Amino acid sequence: MSLFDFMKDVGEKLFTPRSAAAAPAPAAGAAAPLNQQAQDVANGEAIKKYISGLGLDVSGLNVAYDSATFTATVSGTAADKETKEKVVIAAGNVMNVAKVDDKMSVTSSAGADARFHTVKSGDTLSKISKEVYGDANQYNKIFEANKPMLTSPDKIYPGQVLRVPA
Repeated sequence: MSLFDFMKDVGEKLFTPRSAAAAPAPAAGAAAPLNQQAQDVANGEAIKKYISGLGLDVSGLNVAYDSATFTATVSGTAADKETKEKVVIAAGNVMNVAKVDDKMSVTSSAGADARFHTVKSGDTLSKISKEVYGDANQYNKIFEANKPMLTSPDKIYPGQVLRVPA
């Protein structure tokens, strides 16, 4: 159970954010307007549909979205740590998600935790591989660790968060 930070201004465009001009933010402690609550539910469902479409092995996947904090909360049971990390990254790499609250459990806790790397301008998988492993030719490890979110080793962008296996 952890809170992960992401860049909210980059990523998959799954929904339209609340317009600051359209509706003022509720006062501290006040409930969000009903229409915003409904929009948050719809946004959570859009993120869930995106994650489900990746074919990750998660039972009971649920995603809640809070537009006031730009937080996606993911819950359910992943088959393993790798799948759990992929769900967190998939949710975080959605535009207008700044944080992911990980409330997932895993069936098998085998395997080492991967670290996360935020892509900077000029990064390539080879460059990241050189920094992490000392060998640029190990870039395929990072690519494979981020499938199915990545479809090509050349399609990464600044602000994107990637799994980097140990």
